[in-house]
Amino acid sequence: MAQATTKDLTTLPVGRLGLIPLISCKDLGEKVNEWLIQWRKERSHEELDSFAFEGYQRDSYLIPVQTARFGSGEAKCTIMESVRGDDIYLMVDVCNYSLTYSIGPYENLMSPDDHFQDLKRVIGAIGGKARRVNVIMPYLYESRQNIRSGRESLDCATALQELVSMGVENIITFDAHDARVQNATPLHGFETVQPSYQFIKALLNHEKGLHIDNDHFMIISPDEGSMNRAIYLANILGVDMGMYYKRLDYSKRINGRHPIAAYEFLGPNLKGKDMILIDDMISSGDTVLKISSLLKERGAGRIYICSTFGLFTNGLEKFDEAHKAGVFDKLLTTNLIYQSPELLAKDYYISCDMSKYIALIIDTLNHDQSVSYLLNPVDRINRCVSNYMAQYDEK
Repeated sequence: MAQATTKDLTTLPVGRLGLIPLISCKDLGEKVNEWLIQWRKERSHEELDSFAFEGYQRDSYLIPVQTARFGSGEAKCTIMESVRGDDIYLMVDVCNYSLTYSIGPYENLMSPDDHFQDLKRVIGAIGGKARRVNVIMPYLYESRQNIRSGRESLDCATALQELVSMGVENIITFDAHDARVQNATPLHGFETVQPSYQFIKALLNHEKGLHIDNDHFMIISPDEGSMNRAIYLANILGVDMGMYYKRLDYSKRINGRHPIAAYEFLGPNLKGKDMILIDDMISSGDTVLKISSLLKERGAGRIYICSTFGLFTNGLEKFDEAHKAGVFDKLLTTNLIYQSPELLAKDYYISCDMSKYIALIIDTLNHDQSVSYLLNPVDRINRCVSNYMAQYDEK
């Protein structure tokens, strides 16, 4: 990603850059800010002293905000400095369950709804004064409720329409559950970014002796919903892929759903091969652990579970047991959402840092330049794998 420090200043910034990470995204926002400070201080250009680049090189791009709560649980947002004419990037983690607020004598855990309301409060406090408002929402709010089956709400589409109606021009998310939800706001910017490169980079930095070729490695999708992710990564790496699908028993209905009769595998012989089991999110973890155990029964080698969002709604105990039993080798998720100290302490866990990638996207968009090369990491993945394999060829 050397382009970040050597970027040709062929275009003017849209406006003075301003970064507003809500408290839910505080740690990630501070890391992004550090990258932006470093890169922009390293740049030199004769035009940097002109009024068009006012505020381009600063000690911090963070804009302080306060989202105060009343005793009733109601809230408001106050921006602590002027943002008139700025190019604002808001960052919010709607999955951060570690935060609380008081309602009378009670402590209330912040839900995704609370985080989304705080985001709208910040946009409301900006009051249309910024030149452009962009939202970086790594886990897309209500993304699992994006299609209608029966008399149901379409919460994700409604949320997107709310944001654009408030003046948001660009929405940047990561590994959207179904990117077609952007059809709800077709005349505004919407980007869903894949962390494929960060997964490969983190895995190769932590694991030794992997052979990334068709004879020794595979990509596995745990269900039909993740097939596109698996196909994409398998094509880049030049390896086979396989998938499991759930065969349902349509003669029965339990708790409103047809029970799973069996998990069926589609793919080539995987015996002895190492593999990545890739999905967009881990909720309870039941599915990926079940698939991992089935892969081991088929003779799989090392299994690396990669998921963009690690929610772990039922805790980590079952992952501890599965790892101890040899069901999987390493677990990789990103820091795009809250990571508990307990998770970070696990010896089988690898955290994939996305701060540099986000900073690069922000820096590029601030100059109103194309991010296409950032969204397609084929060259970076191939270079990373080639360098890794060369180390072992030399030995």
